[in-house]
Amino acid sequence: MRVDPYSVEGKVDYDKLIKEFGLEKIDDALLNRIKKHTNELHFMLRRKIFFAHRDLNWILDEYEKGNKFFLYTGCGPSGPIHLGHLMVWYFTKWLQDKFDVELYFQFTDDEKFLYKNLSYEEVQKWLYENMLDVIAVGFDPKKTFFVIDTKHVGIMYPLAIKVAKKITFSTVKAAFGFTDSTNIGSIFYTAMQAVPSFLPSVLKGKNIPCLIPHAVDQDPHFRVTRDVLPKLGYYKPASIQSSFLPPLTGPEGKMSSSEAIKSILSTDTPKQVKEKINKYAFSGGQPTVEEHRKKGGNPDIDVAFQYLRYMFEESDEKLAQLEQDYRSGKLLTGELKKYAIEKINAFLKEHQERRAKAKEILDEFILKV
Repeated sequence: MRVDPYSVEGKVDYDKLIKEFGLEKIDDALLNRIKKHTNELHFMLRRKIFFAHRDLNWILDEYEKGNKFFLYTGCGPSGPIHLGHLMVWYFTKWLQDKFDVELYFQFTDDEKFLYKNLSYEEVQKWLYENMLDVIAVGFDPKKTFFVIDTKHVGIMYPLAIKVAKKITFSTVKAAFGFTDSTNIGSIFYTAMQAVPSFLPSVLKGKNIPCLIPHAVDQDPHFRVTRDVLPKLGYYKPASIQSSFLPPLTGPEGKMSSSEAIKSILSTDTPKQVKEKINKYAFSGGQPTVEEHRKKGGNPDIDVAFQYLRYMFEESDEKLAQLEQDYRSGKLLTGELKKYAIEKINAFLKEHQERRAKAKEILDEFILKV
């Protein structure tokens, strides 16, 4: 198993990751505490899709004192948006709506230029396309602020160098696996990723708690950030981590925009979704109908079922029925895939309609300083 911001390999053991990264598991007591403020739990919390955290109890302590937190998450614009990205962002929207808080959304166009074999112009093309997808999620434009690293460098760089001065090369080498051949921009970059976690505190002249929803592979960036910010007089950012939506081709690893054939993209047509699920989605079923009826399927490794569990079937009762029918052999793999295709396409239809209108309001979302 390897899990870091730049690669996820092998079968991910989330319990082991909690220990390795020093995270805390989200337990029932914490879920009940969240529910006290939200009246209902998001299905991704109920199903432990978001499974770990740092300082979530402290964030709720501050919230209950009237010291509202802000949300911070982001996107590296290097390719099309896939369901794994959208999963985290739709959950983030739920947090924004339920707690009535601001969101600072960082677009790390500098990171992708430094780390990927892409021209600056290609990165800017993806920046524009990715912004449309973020807007399509439905965030409140009055409470959502896009921070673009190369565009907001005037406000970010003075803060990033304060962070960078507190981070040694040995720290980033250990956190990210850098070597002597790593370009110097990449070595500096984590200082830029730290900035949005205290930028609102700087802009508003008071210390404001920060909560970062993200997939667990991004945690090393924020571990470094948490070490540095108290030295600069700011709160450590709290965080809530999700597990990975699997790629189409199997239950291990995570979906990636660099492998479009293994991913369902935000812009895929109904026909493309159907073809991808039917052709590539890893099945937990048996080789023949007769065998499947007799032995049943395994939803734990079936990608179509996992997509329903992670994102597309909000009803716990319906999901439990699908699981039971699949395990018993009553529900065939083709039938499960057909149901998943319908749910995914219904979701994407609405997302794409909002995406088409997003360019008209894009400017409203960009942070004005």
